[in-house]
Parts: sequence; C-alpha cells; structure tokens
Amino acid sequence: MASLMETLISVLDEESAEYDKLLQLSIAKTPVIVSENLSELARITDEEQVQLSRIQNIAKRRDEAIRDIANVLNKDVENMSLKRLIKIMAGRPSEQKALAASYDRLMAAAKQVDMVNARNSELIQSALDMVHFNMNMLQSAKSAPESANYNKGAYSTGAALGVDKQSFDAKQ
Repeated sequence: MASLMETLISVLDEESAEYDKLLQLSIAKTPVIVSENLSELARITDEEQVQLSRIQNIAKRRDEAIRDIANVLNKDVENMSLKRLIKIMAGRPSEQKALAASYDRLMAAAKQVDMVNARNSELIQSALDMVHFNMNMLQSAKSAPESANYNKGAYSTGAALGVDKQSFDAKQ
C-alpha cells in the first residue's frame, strides 16, 4: 500500500510540474496575443498541445494509481476520487498529509492555468470583435450614399459621404 501511495504522490507531483510548464506557456502567450504576432502564437499553441498530451498521459497514470489503491482498500473503484482517498487516509496521517499537499499543488496549478487561459480568451475575443468592427466599417463605407461634390467640369466626384478614400491606412 505504501508503494502505491508513493507512486500516486509521485504522479501528482509530476502532473503539477507539467501544469506549471503549461502555465508558463499560457503566460508567454498573453503578450503575443496583444502584439498580434500570429506566427509566435501558432508556435506557442503547438507547444501547448504537446504539453496537454503529456498531461493527459500522466492523468491516465494517476487514474490507474487511484484504481489500484481503491482495489487494495476494497473500495468502489468507479467512485474513488482524490478527495475521497484523502479522507480515507485519515488513519495514516503522514500519507494523508503528503497526498493532500500534492493534491493542493495540482489544483492550484490547474486553477492558475484556467485563469490565464480565461484572460487570453478574452483578449482573443476582443481582437476578433475589433476585426469584425473594422470589417463592418469598411463594408458600410462602400455602401454609403454619394455626396453632392462636383469637380471643375461640373461632374459628380462620386465620393461617398463620410469616406475619404485617400486616407486608408493599410498598416492598421
């Protein structure tokens, strides 16, 4: 049983470390989103996918370790969770404390990743909203009514109201 608990704690610590790496990638992504550097954003996103794959593999090992411990303790394997296992380990305070500490580190890391990803999602949504706004402005400028401006030959200039065609800035 002690070996199974050591394995579980080791897996939890490994998973926490991988979440910390994912957190660093998510934090690095924030200024890249703000600066609209799409190539760097793609690179970081690819790294995140690799990191998520590692985390999924470790999560499978964690679930296997929990199942093994549930079998040894003769508990319901399907309903066993880390929280429940921590409560069950009350008779072994040193193992309970180590398991609870690893669990808390894992949950804190996962929560931080969620917070940073939520912020990044908001930034991306704001950028998309701005793109939609600009597209709508350009489309509406094309459909604006013509002005009553005439050139020296008394012909209509064809200028649209509120649109100065010479002032388009392609660098935006």
